[in-house]
Amino acid sequence: MALISRKKQIYQISSGLRRYLVKYAREVDIPIHYHELLRYTNSIALYDSKDQDTLWETVFYDQSDREEIHLNVKKIYALLKAGGDMSVMNHLYVDRIDLCIYGNTQPFRVRIVNRINDNFDYFYIKNADASRVYGLELEDLLSPNRISYLVHRDTLIEEHIAGIPGDKFMRQLNDDPNLNPIRLAKEFVKFNERCFVRLLGDMHSSNFVVDVTPDFEETHYRIRAIDFDQQSYEGKKSIYLPQYFKENNILIELGMKYITPESMRQYQREERALIATRFKSSHKEIEDVLRAMEHDHIAPFSNVEQLREELSKHYKNPDFLECKNMAEILRLSLEQIMR
Repeated sequence: MALISRKKQIYQISSGLRRYLVKYAREVDIPIHYHELLRYTNSIALYDSKDQDTLWETVFYDQSDREEIHLNVKKIYALLKAGGDMSVMNHLYVDRIDLCIYGNTQPFRVRIVNRINDNFDYFYIKNADASRVYGLELEDLLSPNRISYLVHRDTLIEEHIAGIPGDKFMRQLNDDPNLNPIRLAKEFVKFNERCFVRLLGDMHSSNFVVDVTPDFEETHYRIRAIDFDQQSYEGKKSIYLPQYFKENNILIELGMKYITPESMRQYQREERALIATRFKSSHKEIEDVLRAMEHDHIAPFSNVEQLREELSKHYKNPDFLECKNMAEILRLSLEQIMR
């Protein structure tokens, strides 16, 4: 089983990564930063509809701060969702701001509501971590999912990724009359392959969501990562394979029951072909990301040594042993799918 023994270090945005973010319009001036949200004066635990502690706390601000903070976070929402068109703010209000006290970057989650129809949305304000930014960008370029995020100085703004949390989804599997176990197991195989090829680690059930789409005949599934802190960080190969996390055992058992080894290899080849297509279509952006990463420090060198050795054995490719950093390992991993 995959185990992470130490808490990951947070890495600052480097000058090279900053240039990339500016070039591709990810770096945007914002009216409020993470540290300003820390001025809250009180907080209460947030419980879900079943009175279960969510491990988030709703924070409260003094009247003198609240109006300004709420106005500025609405401006951020307009930048994230409408390209800075502030007219979208006319019917919006901030319902609440929550803080996750157990997360690596202790993110704030903002709930925005449209007062006309009570429709709501979320977004996140976090301490910027270079690993996470690289993970978000590679998700946007190499996965089937587009993702919106913005960076300014040491603050990261992320859109909310909709879906059923993986752990909750698995608890409800036996009660789902529309469950299609073959399609679900197939999607987990493809998700497993996506994570491994682009070296996104720590994809246990709390770090991904399941997007369920009913069709006129069948139910379709898409598994989406929601935590990108472990992009190209760990040294163990198993950390980059969701199949090795015990929290995912229910999905693994579905695969063992409903998918043959021949079908699994077919799904792996299909996913690698799709990644190769995305790699070709976004080659310039990916090259720019990798060049920025090559000059960045995003993992201890001991992790680099361990990962290059394990991947060299996995692919039977001694070129991995020549890699000097995580970017070179990732580049070679992506090149495997082009062969």
